[in-house]
Amino acid sequence: MSGSAFDTGLFGQPGGYAVRIMDLSGGNGSDPVETIGGFRTLDHANAFARRYVRDSMERCRTTDMAPEEVIAAWFAFGEDAEVLGGGEAAWRSATELSDFAARPVHDAEERNWRALDPRRDEDEDGEEEA
Repeated sequence: MSGSAFDTGLFGQPGGYAVRIMDLSGGNGSDPVETIGGFRTLDHANAFARRYVRDSMERCRTTDMAPEEVIAAWFAFGEDAEVLGGGEAAWRSATELSDFAARPVHDAEERNWRALDPRRDEDEDGEEEA
């Protein structure tokens, strides 16, 4: 049996996954602000996208805002993240927006997308070679 017979795609796909960042303010039109590749697993891409949107929503929140106001501010000024290549298993912001708006973050890790950014690994590899 060849090695490819065991590759079910459960842990990844050839080329990995990507996350597209969209500017909801319309500053970029319908074009993404950027597309970040290098996510080896869908779980990694999903976690990054979720934290990115969570952070964006928190940056739009001010003291004493009602959940509806937080969502309106996010749609006016925030950034959305879309997981590419994950099909039905890809995380989508629409599933958690109401919860994010109703529940401000108390644990900074919930919005720390930088720790999951695959570009960080590339930067660290480049520093070792220099």
